[in-house]
Amino acid sequence: MTDPVRGYDERAAVFVHQYEQLDPETVHAQFLDCLPEGAERLALDIGAGSGRDAAWLRRRGFEVIAVEPSPGMRVAGQSLHPDPLIRWVDDRLPSLSATHRLGLAFDVILLSGVLMHVTPEDRPRAFRKIVTLLKPGGVLLISVRDGSGESDRPMWPVSRGEVESYARAHGLNMVRIGSNPDLQGRTAITWTTFVLSLPDDGAGTLPLLRGIILNDVKSATYKLGLLRAVARIADAAPALAVERPDEDIVDLPLGAVALNWLRMYLPLAAAGLPQLPGNQGANGLGFAKDAFRRLLAEGIAGQDLRIGSTFSGERAATLAKALVDAGNTISTKPAQFTRYPNSDAQVFIARPAKPLGFNGEIILDGDTLRSFGTLGVPGPIWRTLQRLGAWVEPVLVSEWARLVEGFAVRMGRKLEPGEVEAGLRWLDPERDTRLARMVAIQRLDRGETIRCVWTGSRLKRDAFDIDHCLPWSAWPCGDLWNLLPASRQANRNKGARLPAPAALQEAQIGIKEWWRQAWESDDALSQRFRQESAAALPLHGGGDLDDIFSGLEWRRLRLRQDQQIQEWAGPRPKKLQAESNAQS
Repeated sequence: MTDPVRGYDERAAVFVHQYEQLDPETVHAQFLDCLPEGAERLALDIGAGSGRDAAWLRRRGFEVIAVEPSPGMRVAGQSLHPDPLIRWVDDRLPSLSATHRLGLAFDVILLSGVLMHVTPEDRPRAFRKIVTLLKPGGVLLISVRDGSGESDRPMWPVSRGEVESYARAHGLNMVRIGSNPDLQGRTAITWTTFVLSLPDDGAGTLPLLRGIILNDVKSATYKLGLLRAVARIADAAPALAVERPDEDIVDLPLGAVALNWLRMYLPLAAAGLPQLPGNQGANGLGFAKDAFRRLLAEGIAGQDLRIGSTFSGERAATLAKALVDAGNTISTKPAQFTRYPNSDAQVFIARPAKPLGFNGEIILDGDTLRSFGTLGVPGPIWRTLQRLGAWVEPVLVSEWARLVEGFAVRMGRKLEPGEVEAGLRWLDPERDTRLARMVAIQRLDRGETIRCVWTGSRLKRDAFDIDHCLPWSAWPCGDLWNLLPASRQANRNKGARLPAPAALQEAQIGIKEWWRQAWESDDALSQRFRQESAAALPLHGGGDLDDIFSGLEWRRLRLRQDQQIQEWAGPRPKKLQAESNAQS
């Protein structure tokens, strides 16, 4: 069977010319009144072709993700419509795996002349993948060609009944169905348009999560610990998730879940806070075996147990054993007994495995953490934790504190106000820019030039700052890729704001040059830099600096969507800066 993408790629110039001749306002006339209004809207154009429709959506106020699998069409689209708020992705149906890794949800999804190229057997999966990218209240716009295809671009009929059945299966409302003649004057061809919407009725996984957190019977805090461990991966290391090809499930490294588990329970055990009735410290905790107790005795803190950390010697063996013990407890306790309402079906499916041999050293990267096994998380729960984790976490912590206080009362133990909350506080990495500053100073002392990534100005040894590109106040991330040298004036001016897309794009050369200077020139730092990037950023290529910068752009967009952080347009023009300085 001929691949339709190949057909489009081989004749890209012809198709680009044809598409660009058509007015999108006319092409999509039946969709116009269905486009949502308001600010901060995000659109997904699947099969974006020449970028004509992506540019049309951009003119209507959307930020646009343009998905196009044909290299020829994609390159032409980027050249014809070079807008920084149109971001291109090499991806295709039915999997849309690269798009899903971005963790975004869309107000509008457009498939113009695409669905008929998807084989009938692949369409149920394709439709499921598309729907899971819609926001509640979002709109799905589909146009399909009715008529025969061509030998190099195979097509299969798409009936109204078929689309209606997909809509019913996924809870979508069919808003409109219409027919249109072919605007290129081909009399044997007509087009059918479908407008579908996802109800914003509060349904979905929030009620399920609320039920697990607040209503499930709990003889220990383990179910809450599992949910919080998963939520923390969704927030800080979403790139560790691997989608299953034929199921709406993501597999997380069981070692990463166990790592977060240790981060949560070590301080609670150190404080002697009961996690089940009669429990004091580590006593009675199924996973708190010799390895956990050794970590506790050595004062291992949450900040030590982060993605990218390296342990060697006896401590490496101890940590590996503690991760195995935690993974086994997760598999046989909370994963086993967290069920769907009125059902024996498990929400999470754990598959522990015998980890790699570490030869005296353990590096907490994705491959190592995956070697401990996997935890299957339903796609709807994963997406909810990615998009709404900031709201789910406080409920988790509040219920956890209530449980611990109840256990303490039954033990006759009096807890001080705030004692439990202190033990439950997630120990983010300290706001520490010393390593980046030290590297910059060492290079300055050797006579090298270090420039502000935002202004390009040359930095002096005693007059520069290290800026968190994605602001610490919104997302406490001290990863090396997020630490950038900046002039003090630019850093003050940026403050706690996100760099706007244009500002980040303007700084691209400077950021990548700093990464080369600071991290790529040292083997140990380069390894850490790449491990941290691979865990936190959605990387689509080979993990080179261009790919990491692209991942930074995607992470910026997701942070903007999730938290609506104010944006910084970049350094002011020199004339305005001079006027401001003169006035002050």
